[in-house]
Amino acid sequence: MRLANKTALITGGNSGIGLATARLFIAEGARVAITGRNQERLDAAKAELGSNLLTFQADVTDIAATERAVAGAVEAFGPLDILFANAGIPGATPVGGTTLATFEQVLRTNLTAVFFTIQATLPHLRDGASIILNGSVHAVLGMPGYSAYAATKAGVRAMTRVVASELAPRRIRVNTVVPGATRTPIWDRLAPDAAALAALEAKISKMVPLGRLGDAEELAKAVLFLASDDSSYVTGTELVVDGGATGSPSGAPIYR
Repeated sequence: MRLANKTALITGGNSGIGLATARLFIAEGARVAITGRNQERLDAAKAELGSNLLTFQADVTDIAATERAVAGAVEAFGPLDILFANAGIPGATPVGGTTLATFEQVLRTNLTAVFFTIQATLPHLRDGASIILNGSVHAVLGMPGYSAYAATKAGVRAMTRVVASELAPRRIRVNTVVPGATRTPIWDRLAPDAAALAALEAKISKMVPLGRLGDAEELAKAVLFLASDDSSYVTGTELVVDGGATGSPSGAPIYR
């Protein structure tokens, strides 16, 4: 098992990519603490994954709550080997139709909270630990209407390099996983029922060279690589898991 005797903290671990990663980490031998805002989903995760999972209700924008979650995880499991700063929110912010509060909420959740999550865990990370941040193809796609979201993910991209440099003396590796369109609850606001989701997936799939959306489990495998000793000489970089959407966009079905 690639994470035997390892301890991990995953923010936003109660659904989507975070939950899939928690599930895989535990299967690979880790003990995992997750945070999330939705207590019902946290309870469901605990019921599924059992004694090797700890859950903490915490909004990542509440720095004190994050610090309490970190302290609780360390008290139960000991020092941390892995941090996956996964929590984030979507949010359309079109020019000419966006309030300051909406824009700043996206920034606080997707960028500021990532930095302070790293800062909260740093005293409890073992030397040689692995930090993984969750990025997005939005950092480079130029998708209309998503300025704040794209800015946060571009910020995460830059932050990865800075923090990797800062923590290199402790051999703590810092990398970003970059999801493309992935089947997670983040689409619920745009597709509230099965028919709407199927139509949305069909539309998006035409823009992906591999012709489909990714699954959360596929992203979790990429995170596992960055968390494990398999990536022991990898730091300050990005692992893009997007079906070719950014690397080879001309191969997408829409162009065939």
